[in-house]
Amino acid sequence: MTIDRKKIIEEMSKVKILGNEEGMIPVFGVYVQQLPAAIWNGFARRMINSVPEHLVPAAEELLINAAHECGYHTGHGIITSEEFKTVVGPMLEKMPEDVLHGAFAVFTAWGWAKSEVTELIPNQKMVVRAYDYYESDIISYGKTNRPAAFMITGVSGAFMDLAYGGPYDPKGKTGIYTFKCQQTKGIEMGDDYGEFVVTRNQA
Repeated sequence: MTIDRKKIIEEMSKVKILGNEEGMIPVFGVYVQQLPAAIWNGFARRMINSVPEHLVPAAEELLINAAHECGYHTGHGIITSEEFKTVVGPMLEKMPEDVLHGAFAVFTAWGWAKSEVTELIPNQKMVVRAYDYYESDIISYGKTNRPAAFMITGVSGAFMDLAYGGPYDPKGKTGIYTFKCQQTKGIEMGDDYGEFVVTRNQA
């Protein structure tokens, strides 16, 4: 059986994840919160706008790193969860490539980004396209002149870490940042879709 994106999206969309009395969602081995996209977008824009122009790339990198860390730990929790094993597990044939395709289907199902892997060279390169993602909502205020999908950028790199970076390290000392991602297109910049290219981190 090959990866059935439609089935994964349909089944994983049914998963109900509820917060506790403190507003936290203890799931997949981490604590997350469900917040309106406008809060994250507003935070990111305020952070970037608060620094001098020459520090903008550094501020953007911090946002990408935060997403990379989150994607590494949350991503591991997702692909080792009972829900993933039940829905996606029976479709897995080629490892870890099928896991990557399945992970981005889950990414779509839970509303983070309508995304898919369009190119994958095992252990070397992955290209992801996103046709809708919450960070592109800022287009309603006008086009940006720089990529702004920090979450997908970081998570895409993290997913390749999980696939090819070695055993998962809960302390994040090894296995993470073995890959890096560059956003090459963005809806927020006026493109038809976002494009994210992940390659080995040579640094």
